[in-house]
Amino acid sequence: MSIEDRSTLVFASGVGRVKEEKPKAERPAGDGVVRIQLRRLGGGKMESVITGIPLDEADLKELARTLKQKCGVGGSVKDFTVTIQGDKRNVLKAELEKKGYTVKLAGG
Repeated sequence: MSIEDRSTLVFASGVGRVKEEKPKAERPAGDGVVRIQLRRLGGGKMESVITGIPLDEADLKELARTLKQKCGVGGSVKDFTVTIQGDKRNVLKAELEKKGYTVKLAGG
């Protein structure tokens, strides 16, 4: 294996930076049930993790934005998983059920 086989082109004169195209992530196939888990982080902090929402990326970010506003906390969307800071499982369950989803509280 030569050096040319292992290297990736970062800059080419006349062309500029060359960006590698990453394949778009696909939504995992679910069973139609939205699950809310509680994940414990270090230092006594917790976050609510929502999985199984059957939406594409743009709609999922919009839903996460409204859920963060309802809870009054921060959060993020990554790999079709919504994380909300704090133990907000009951508020999230009520809001998602209002939107017509079947919701289960997963974990202990």
